[in-house]
Amino acid sequence: MALISVKKHDYILEISIENTAQRNALSSELLQQFVTYIEDIQNSNSRVVIIRAAKGAKVWSAGYNIEELPEPGIDPVPYNHPLEVLIRAIEKVNIPIIALIEGSVWGGACDLAFSCDILVGTKQTSFAITPAKIGVPYNSLGIKRILTRVQPNIAKELFFTAKPISGERAYELGMLNHIVAVDDIEEFTYDIANTIAQNSPLSITQNYGILNKH
Repeated sequence: MALISVKKHDYILEISIENTAQRNALSSELLQQFVTYIEDIQNSNSRVVIIRAAKGAKVWSAGYNIEELPEPGIDPVPYNHPLEVLIRAIEKVNIPIIALIEGSVWGGACDLAFSCDILVGTKQTSFAITPAKIGVPYNSLGIKRILTRVQPNIAKELFFTAKPISGERAYELGMLNHIVAVDDIEEFTYDIANTIAQNSPLSITQNYGILNKH
């Protein structure tokens, strides 16, 4: 069953999460399909990638599939877990990745979203990290990664309260690069992608590596 769809628009590669029956939960099967497409990016002649959910989705991703979580007290996403494998694959890609986020982002999906280079959302976008509600730890590598995108005091609020942060507040805190109207988000995101695609790929690749070291 295809849980990921891919479209190519000139130099722009669009990867869409298509697990709507499970609110786009990040099951092992979905993550493995995702990794396959990410690892093949270098062969696709793409200059920029857009990661999104199906158009109009109210939930960008419900996070890691809780039915696959391990017993309490065990790191839910160890180093060799499919989600960590996907994040590392994304981090190895040397072209810009844009997250187009229409709906809510939950749990481990925040890790996926924050691994992207540019995040575009709407007023309906929100971020929530909820292990405190279900009595499980969050993976240690994910916490470190989130702290590269979120101020420590805000990260603590996210983890300790398990309450969502709205799109507007996420933008004010720098978690989102842009916040636009729902009806405009696709055109707006593709405008950014087209601008990047028209620039020098050599320059972007060289600068990308330097920027990602900081």
